[in-house]
Amino acid sequence: MAASKLEEYIEKIHYSDRYSDDLYEYRHVILPKPLLKLVPKEYFDEKVGTLRLLSEAEWRGIGITQSLGWEHYEVHAPEPHVLLFRRLKNYVPPTQPAPAVRQVNARKK
Repeated sequence: MAASKLEEYIEKIHYSDRYSDDLYEYRHVILPKPLLKLVPKEYFDEKVGTLRLLSEAEWRGIGITQSLGWEHYEVHAPEPHVLLFRRLKNYVPPTQPAPAVRQVNARKK
């Protein structure tokens, strides 16, 4: 399949608004059905024929883009193209250390 077609499918991924309970915020992601057909077979649970729970690297690898902290936590069997995500309600992304500042030795001449 041409990369342009894949990009076209990725652009059509639908991200729901966020909703929450006392502990988590949630959202669902709806993949275009043609994109679901391109997902690697090893991402599926052979017993039930739906996607298994995907790691962050896996769901990002199929074109889903979200901020940090989201976890694919449930599969909705009647609609296998709908992925359910959650993250802690007060999630704070890990801070990255500041880049090391080089010490420049100024030599007097």
